[in-house]
Amino acid sequence: MNAAVRLSLSALRAHRRRFAGTFLAVFLGVSFLAGTLVMGDTLRSGFDTMFGNATSGTDAVVRSADAITTPGESEGVRAPVDTALVRTVADVPGVASAVPNIEGAGQLVGADGEPIGGQGPPTLAGNWITDPRLNPYELAEGRAPERSGEVVVNRGAAHRGGLHLGDTTTLRTPDPVRVTVVGLATFGGEDGMAQVTFTGMTRADAEKYLTARPGQAASIQVRADPGTGERELADALEAALPPGLEAITGTEAAQENTDMISAQFLTVFTTLLLVFSGIALLVATFSIHNTFAIVVAQRTRENALLRALGASRRQVTVSTLTEAVVVAVTASAAGLAGGVGIAAGLQALFPAIGFPFPESTLVVSALSLALPLAVGTVVCLASALLPAVRAGRTAPLAALRETAVDASGASRPRAVTGAALLALALALSLTGTLLTPSVWLAGTGAVLALAAFVVLGPVTATSAVRVLGGPLDRLRGVTGGLARRNALRSPKRTAATAGALMIGVAVVSLFTVFGASLKATMDQTVSRSFAGDVVVSTPSFGAGGSGLSPRLAGAIAGLPEVDTAVGLGRGVAEVDGAGRALTVTDPVALRRTFDLGTVDGSLDALGTDGIAVTEKEADRQGLAPGDTTRLTFTDGDTRTFTVRAVYGQSELAGDYVITRAAWAPHRVQDSDTLVAVTFADGVDPADGKAAVAQVAARYGNPDVQTRDEYAESSAGGIDMMLTLVYALLGLAVLIALLGIANTLTLAIHERTRELGLLRAVGQTRAQLRAMVRWESVLVAAFGTTGGLGLGAFLGWILVRASDGASDSSFVFALPPLRLAVVLLVGLTSGALAGLRPAGRAARLNVLRAIATE
Repeated sequence: MNAAVRLSLSALRAHRRRFAGTFLAVFLGVSFLAGTLVMGDTLRSGFDTMFGNATSGTDAVVRSADAITTPGESEGVRAPVDTALVRTVADVPGVASAVPNIEGAGQLVGADGEPIGGQGPPTLAGNWITDPRLNPYELAEGRAPERSGEVVVNRGAAHRGGLHLGDTTTLRTPDPVRVTVVGLATFGGEDGMAQVTFTGMTRADAEKYLTARPGQAASIQVRADPGTGERELADALEAALPPGLEAITGTEAAQENTDMISAQFLTVFTTLLLVFSGIALLVATFSIHNTFAIVVAQRTRENALLRALGASRRQVTVSTLTEAVVVAVTASAAGLAGGVGIAAGLQALFPAIGFPFPESTLVVSALSLALPLAVGTVVCLASALLPAVRAGRTAPLAALRETAVDASGASRPRAVTGAALLALALALSLTGTLLTPSVWLAGTGAVLALAAFVVLGPVTATSAVRVLGGPLDRLRGVTGGLARRNALRSPKRTAATAGALMIGVAVVSLFTVFGASLKATMDQTVSRSFAGDVVVSTPSFGAGGSGLSPRLAGAIAGLPEVDTAVGLGRGVAEVDGAGRALTVTDPVALRRTFDLGTVDGSLDALGTDGIAVTEKEADRQGLAPGDTTRLTFTDGDTRTFTVRAVYGQSELAGDYVITRAAWAPHRVQDSDTLVAVTFADGVDPADGKAAVAQVAARYGNPDVQTRDEYAESSAGGIDMMLTLVYALLGLAVLIALLGIANTLTLAIHERTRELGLLRAVGQTRAQLRAMVRWESVLVAAFGTTGGLGLGAFLGWILVRASDGASDSSFVFALPPLRLAVVLLVGLTSGALAGLRPAGRAARLNVLRAIATE
């Protein structure tokens, strides 16, 4: 055993260049994984510290006990608390101070006239709490607001909007309010709570603009007397509160904020990075396996001689696995250091590009070190296991053979297995997408399709390379023909080398197709549902923004250029015990502007006790026109509503529609999400849009867009997502290209004598370089075209599965231009991957190459 280990270590020292690609593949994959884990731990620690500092003076919070949460929302909506309760709370033994916390949506307009934030994180406004220990924000510059119209802004928002002390701007609440910045604040020592913006107003202004009526607050912040603990204070408050209210400790409130950030961002962020780490390591598996398979094949005579001299199968296998262990451990250890460096770089980069995460020292937990090290080692060992076993099975007589024949391309069991896997994948995918919609069936089919492509790779490699390389014979003559024959020499090796690139390209193509399908779906939704001319909207990507003033639709409707203007507001209520979003609007104007499909009943007389429901929801609850359903609002009031209409389409109109009069008694901060406008007959679209924009400017200057512009902006987040996906998948593609380069380098070592003979019979250095480069391009072309086909198929599965699992109708779309770019990038990358091996081949000494054994 010791002799086998010594032999493997000697082989590593003598042939360390052979494993350079394997080392890099493991290093990059482990670095990405370790960096993700360290970054996630650091961000969680930073937010914990920030919220802990910001709420350190708050010992308890009094709020409504119940929250209504709608599907897709992580945080529920609570009823406001009566500010008159502050006196009751202040009288509870152990309370040192109690203040109302009024909070609502309020979006500042920057110095350039553009709104600040609103593309995801909330834009908040509230009363400026004068008790510094109860106020999570700390005054850093200027003073607190004293008169109506004066505000304090968190310093990060002011910097992003180019606002300074003394500047006057607009605050959308959603009604526009002219405010003057008199102070800048920090949150827990930071310029803000990530990208959340905050505007602090006087209490009177906050009640006027952020609540439905005076005397309401989101919660009551409480500070304890010295010697009174948080839990003791919360229990005392709980006993004094009326039904429907609760008291939680300040620590619990801070933890809820951290959990909210984690649910809305951190978990999604780290999960996304971990998925791409997994893809990178999967691609690395192909490259590592290919490297060891080639090395073992090149050492056939050497291993056979060892067997002839008395080495056992176990010793030869252990020798190969020892090499894998050494490479795995050293590369994984280096990857851990690289991961910490990546996390440090991201920590410095994010604030520079507009993501001001909390400042904190890097948190490197034991799990963040142990998991990547274990994964890197296991991946490398698992990839080398089959080649190692194959090495141990080398017969002593193999020392007398010159070469081994690769018959994998003609392997009947491989072809049968691959075909069976592909047939099963198609059956499960089609069943899960067309017959019985099931994400699990479709996902299982997608995984089996990937496995089928891998198994069938060597079988199809010969035919694919012949087709793809056919033009080379005519375009590049003998050089092209030799490149094609070299790629055909070992179908299994070609397929394994191209397999890594195929997976990377397949995932890129999958997201490209899915992104294009989402855009096409959005375009169809707007075109099919919206019959108007222009839309006045808030940001459609993310949850931020303050919405639109409910008065805006009426102001636009008064224009002579406008026939109909309808605003769509949003409310929440429990419908028969389940949280649901309500569309608050004028039902008559809604039907004139939106295509609601077939309407059973009448939308004209919903009144204050009527509701309109989609066919889907009506079928789910067994409702028909004339039936009744119970709605419970956030204020605890339960009302019986009569279903007066059932309509077909709900994509923009929502599943439940009630009138503004029905919503008014239960609203908190009323706003619209969009205003749809239809022009009068004969009005020029440009003139109509200009007239609408002029009115909208008086209400905070929201965007006025045509139908096409609205559809495009609604899909704007998709391009952002794809850009991030492409950047993350770049690592997987890089590892795949390193695998191609490493395979060619090992192949050149294997063909040293052959290359020397080609040079001896007249092949020039330029022709030799071109031959190697074109071989690299052919391998890349095989992987790229296979990845495009697989990615398009997986994209179709994902779109169809989403269609079956969603209320909306998804459209499948192939973006030919983007896929052509992916193909071009794949071929170009293949040419680049072949540069170094081609240069090395061209530098071979002819006489030494011919003399090589």
